[in-house]
Amino acid sequence: MQSPYNFIIKPVGGRRYDNIKEGLIVSTSQEDHTVTNRFGIVENVPMGYNGSIHIGDTLLVHHNVFRKYYDMKGRERSGPSYVKDDLYVVYWDQFFLYKSKGRWLSHNPYCFIRPLENTAMHYANFNAEAPSELFLVGEIAYINDELIKLGLKVGDKISFSPESEYEFEIDGEKLYRMFTKNICVKL
Repeated sequence: MQSPYNFIIKPVGGRRYDNIKEGLIVSTSQEDHTVTNRFGIVENVPMGYNGSIHIGDTLLVHHNVFRKYYDMKGRERSGPSYVKDDLYVVYWDQFFLYKSKGRWLSHNPYCFIRPLENTAMHYANFNAEAPSELFLVGEIAYINDELIKLGLKVGDKISFSPESEYEFEIDGEKLYRMFTKNICVKL
């Protein structure tokens, strides 16, 4: 099976939801987007695709890719990405990071920012939602080609636009997914 435009993936571990942590069920709700599985294994690439993503690589996907929902009549349904037999299709804008040959890589227009700890508790940079982090400041953890062309690199400290942080946990680390356009200033 191969799609003309989409990657075909299976959820890591064969599960749509990642709602069991350390042997405990942390959520039983299908509507809880925080516990949907975010990782898929590439089963096939699009027809004619000649890029850096290969069969067997891991994609970090949008929370709705594997998610179930209830239709207007209350019937349980799979989302539009579902094909059959635990196979799903994802387009470029439905995944944000991919792991190839053991390395996580980002693609345009996505990048991932590591929040910086507010060690001195600077009140001029106080983040009410996360007081231990600097407000709107981080460092580039996973970069894309657009940012590289602008002269930025992994580890650069940057400022980002408000409300642009979309939180992910990658390899046990909290990171924010952002768009290239959300990076405001290199510090």
